[in-house]
Amino acid sequence: MTLRVRGLTVTFVGSGQPVPAVRGIDFDIDANEVLCIVGESGSGKSVTSLAISGLLPPTARVQGSIELDGVEVTTLDAESLRKMRGRDVGMVFQDPTTTLNPVFPIGRQVIEGQVSHGQIAPSLAAQRAIELLREVDIPDPQSRVNQYPHQFSGGMRQRAVIAMAMAGRPRLIIADEPTTALDVTVQAQVLAVLAKRQADTGAAVILITHDLGVVAEIAHRVAVMYGGRIVESGPVRDIFEHPCHPYTVGLLRSVPRIDTVDTRLVPIIGQPPLPARLPTGCTFHPRCAIGRDRAVCATQDPALRAVAGGHSSACHFPDEVGQLLADTAPGARPAAHAPPPVAGTRRPLLEVSGLQVYYPIKSGLLRRRTGWVRAVDGVSLVVHAGETVGLVGESGCGKTTTGRAIMGLVPKTGGQVLFDGRDISALSREAMRPVRRNMQYIFQDPYSSLNPVLCVGDIVAEPLRIHGLYDALGGAKWVAELFELVGLSSSMVNRYPQEFSGGQRQRIGIARALALKPRLLILDEPVAALDVSIQAQVINLLQDLQRELQLAYLFIAHDLSVVRHISDRVAVMYLGRIVEESSKDTLYATPTHPYTQSLMSAVPVPDPAARATRKRILLEGDIPNPASPPTGCHFHPRCFKASERCQRESPAYVAFAGSQTHVACHHAGPLA
Repeated sequence: MTLRVRGLTVTFVGSGQPVPAVRGIDFDIDANEVLCIVGESGSGKSVTSLAISGLLPPTARVQGSIELDGVEVTTLDAESLRKMRGRDVGMVFQDPTTTLNPVFPIGRQVIEGQVSHGQIAPSLAAQRAIELLREVDIPDPQSRVNQYPHQFSGGMRQRAVIAMAMAGRPRLIIADEPTTALDVTVQAQVLAVLAKRQADTGAAVILITHDLGVVAEIAHRVAVMYGGRIVESGPVRDIFEHPCHPYTVGLLRSVPRIDTVDTRLVPIIGQPPLPARLPTGCTFHPRCAIGRDRAVCATQDPALRAVAGGHSSACHFPDEVGQLLADTAPGARPAAHAPPPVAGTRRPLLEVSGLQVYYPIKSGLLRRRTGWVRAVDGVSLVVHAGETVGLVGESGCGKTTTGRAIMGLVPKTGGQVLFDGRDISALSREAMRPVRRNMQYIFQDPYSSLNPVLCVGDIVAEPLRIHGLYDALGGAKWVAELFELVGLSSSMVNRYPQEFSGGQRQRIGIARALALKPRLLILDEPVAALDVSIQAQVINLLQDLQRELQLAYLFIAHDLSVVRHISDRVAVMYLGRIVEESSKDTLYATPTHPYTQSLMSAVPVPDPAARATRKRILLEGDIPNPASPPTGCHFHPRCFKASERCQRESPAYVAFAGSQTHVACHHAGPLA
């Protein structure tokens, strides 16, 4: 199988001015090969994949050549395209929730492509669906085959989508951000399934992603896109070890890594250009450290040309890129942030003891309670002034519920929350309001957390007005200062949220949280929805603000690389409980709980040379239902160290071997 793309351009013409989404790209991919396409949002990655599969809308004008085994895809009629997608091309989309039809069983959806294309008899469809689910490691496929998408976890849904894409043994698989919304452990499972299925079928794979760690682990070749063009391409090791385009260097140095010393991230300045407003000359030159002040970069768009065997770059000065990377290597960067003073005998700013959040399960006509969902089941932690405590774990472990219960946004079932020595556990709504002046929350999604009918200046000023402090804290002058503080121009205050990018919206959310001059911020996945370069800008901003304002952070995340970069201490949650807590350096160097060890091993490292040396621990199955947790140690059904004792006894949460690490495990200890 060979896919050959030559001079591909895609222009959207349906709404006035033509918008060039893809501007003349060339690449090849052969059987048993993985090509990763990387770049920021809006660079043209997904549009390229949709053009290859013939899924673009009528408003898209496609030019150039797309040949799949000698067949020109761009000239095929609708029926021929349908047959091609059914037999030769498998698509794995980013969001399995919208890919799967909620009203049909999983088994029917997995097999319907093969049935409709006559690849299997309807009488054999049910058994084939079970086989496909088994091949992608869905547990108990015989019973799962008749379940509906809402009864599957996110990782299981994505594996079902992979089974659907691979059912007809396609020669080309296109996976568009297939792991972006998944936990690191589930991501590792999904990538392992994808690699296994590719090895079984010999298919070629185009993987679209912005996660450079994933690229380093599975790619053979890499194409870096920016402004609708491929600006660099080559073998994966060449791209990571000898990049020849400033944009590639910018992506690499923006990534927080789990395997390096703590140094300040170096983000790419500015924002990606809009396809309808591309700069003249090299589209990257306004953000480029090399070409920003050079006339040739501002006037001439460089062609993609060879710089070494199989390695190409679209840069006027590729020989200078190596020095750019050396100037920002970890040893050349300043420290990310100074550690906070040792806690000593200081009273914690926030102290949580035995926090519980239970939700009743009701059934029957009388809606009687039949059980409890133990979302948070006895969490204890402390945060000191000027300190960042990271709270990590898989989706569903109770991280967000813990943060919201501390803020009083969800009711607590039990436990105690002290803020600055004061018990706020039982305060009324009115009594809690002045406390919230010192405790503010930053939400994960910058798109849904801002009111679209208010201008951003009013959004930032709203907490001041609610607390009656607008005039006392400086009014419009203070709002303007907040915008400047988070790196936005005060001239933007009269704009609306839809006029801002995701990274800018998150900065506005941070400005709103800072309006009341709080002492503690609870940050719930604040950079999860952002591109890697914008993520680096926001992480640096948070560290700068902490240093300047002596803020304390409770940083909730599932990205362990980000948590290592920003935290001073880390607490690991599983099924509503903290199973390990220690200083960042100790936890990442010598994790002692098997769950922590599994999380660490699953984090992809942006270093292709580490593929053969890293030991991976793939967790079996999904996180259990908190309504019916396992007896004994909750982790034992997935644990590689579990014994009979683990099934019987719940481990105590104690200091490990006299150290400052606290762990809840019968078999805690270093990974052999």
